[in-house]
Amino acid sequence: MKRITIGNSALTASEISLGCMRMADISKDDANKVINTALENGIDFFDHADIYGGGKSEEVFADAIDMNATIREKMILQSKCGIRQGFFDFSKEHIISSVEGSLKRLKTDYLDTLLLHRPDTLFEPEEVAAAFTELEKSGKVRHFGVSNQNPGQIELLKKYVDQELIANQLQFSIMHTGMIDTGFNVNMTIDPSLDRDGGILEYSRLNNMTIQAWSPFQYGFFEGVFLDNDKFPELNKTIDKIAADKGVTNSAIAVAWIQRHPASFQTVVGTMNPGRIADIAKASDVTLSREEWYEIYRAAGNQLP
Repeated sequence: MKRITIGNSALTASEISLGCMRMADISKDDANKVINTALENGIDFFDHADIYGGGKSEEVFADAIDMNATIREKMILQSKCGIRQGFFDFSKEHIISSVEGSLKRLKTDYLDTLLLHRPDTLFEPEEVAAAFTELEKSGKVRHFGVSNQNPGQIELLKKYVDQELIANQLQFSIMHTGMIDTGFNVNMTIDPSLDRDGGILEYSRLNNMTIQAWSPFQYGFFEGVFLDNDKFPELNKTIDKIAADKGVTNSAIAVAWIQRHPASFQTVVGTMNPGRIADIAKASDVTLSREEWYEIYRAAGNQLP
């Protein structure tokens, strides 16, 4: 498993991470197999959020491995906060209480990384800064970042917080390519030319901010998976052909396509199937050629100008 440095930090991690949103839905024994399969295949970065399973996902994770100091040092734990029932909340009080809740459920003294989840338009950046400083000084959070934010929102935060923002978690997959479509269609008057995220890809590269790609197998906004889906015959035919050539699964190719980009994405996969985790991990050993990468991009229905 290839390792990457997360943003402008000293934190290094597997280029593929395991998203634990669905861990609340499986048993303790099954969760143990999932976590250990990830570790055995070089995946040491685990992504959580306080809302996943209403907090149960974090509880199951810790219980499944009988969390202790020895195993804790073998993994990197990230959690997110800010989404509440029907609203978003970046208040100092909520950020701190959310972290304390995650630490209790994960049975650990610290988070390696904390991300602010969906943007809260009512947030006061001074409050976020105060929360980050308190959490850092107490040793409860070592690194900070955001999720689903554009450059303007990030710059506003950076004006107030003292900590480096090392990561931004964004939806990206073969079938969700808005952040690269605009770069192909500069100065054109077609839909793919519309800049919907403020040039977040280029901003992230200029600022050495790691993009964590969530939903790497989804199309639309949780509409379903595109792999083995009859709606996308040309795409699956192309992916399957390249997968056969490389001796890996179609899931591995979907992740390898993301990892091929020089922006050094960290892909977040959410499967709770140990076999799929092992298959997906092989993506780290696959390097797609330019021709293969563009062939997949075109097969997804994209036209190059």
